Amino acid sequence: MSTETSAVPPRAVAPEPRARAARRVRLLASDTLYYAVMTTISLVYVVPLVWMVMSSFKTQQQIFDSPWSLPTSIDLSVLTTAWERGGFGTYVGNSIIVTTAAVVAILVFGAMAAFALSRLNFRFRGFFLVFLALGLLLPVQSYFVAQSSLLNAIGINDTLWGLIIPYIGLGLSLAVYLLKAYLDTLPRELFESARMDGCGDLRMFGALVFPLIRPGLATVAVFSILSAWNEFLLATLYIQSDENKTIPVGLVAFTGRYATDYPMLFAALSIITIPMVAIYVIFHRQVTSGITEGTLR
Repeated sequence: MSTETSAVPPRAVAPEPRARAARRVRLLASDTLYYAVMTTISLVYVVPLVWMVMSSFKTQQQIFDSPWSLPTSIDLSVLTTAWERGGFGTYVGNSIIVTTAAVVAILVFGAMAAFALSRLNFRFRGFFLVFLALGLLLPVQSYFVAQSSLLNAIGINDTLWGLIIPYIGLGLSLAVYLLKAYLDTLPRELFESARMDGCGDLRMFGALVFPLIRPGLATVAVFSILSAWNEFLLATLYIQSDENKTIPVGLVAFTGRYATDYPMLFAALSIITIPMVAIYVIFHRQVTSGITEGTLR
């Protein structure tokens, strides 16, 4: 009697080293593509900035004859000349006053409004949210004529208040929505516990809410500073006197009807641009955390 034994095929063993090598190749290709795209995007923004600073140390003829060449010498006195010729002392002072006042008001009023819309129940709450959304949807050009008439009616046109109040209105909608989204992610039990301990609305806002939303406040502050510091349209329309002009309007002094002093213009642009870039570089982590931290909670 013969017994037949069926041969069992051996189990296929996965080629682990080969699979790991393939994964490493895919990961390397993905990282290479990512850094190549990010580097290209960075160069799109960095190259014009570097070119502007380098061109401020050239002559008018050198800018047109060899725009991409390096300057033959670095003379920092051109920055001083641009500052004095453009009267930038007054313009910088006005920009600091307008930007500081607008940003402080945006942070305070935006935080209070966000707290009310996020944690308090009252009538017409949805209406106020829709009303604030219009500030994000409507362009400035759609209402600056009516706004100018209103400023004339209350007598603050051609004053710094004529810029501070519109800048507050421009930045308030974004501030409220960013801070409200951040507050919505906080646990409700935190506020209920504070209420049981006897906290009123004002005390809860000052002692609990304001410290918790600091990352969001940093994000709103950076966006508001950049927006108010660089705003040109309203400053041109509402300000006529030289003593109330801000930096963007003051730059027009370097542009004539028939000729433009490009070295002085680029020097002036460098003076006002580099501080803003430095502020963003210093606080970019706070900006990123303020946008993403509420979502990750």
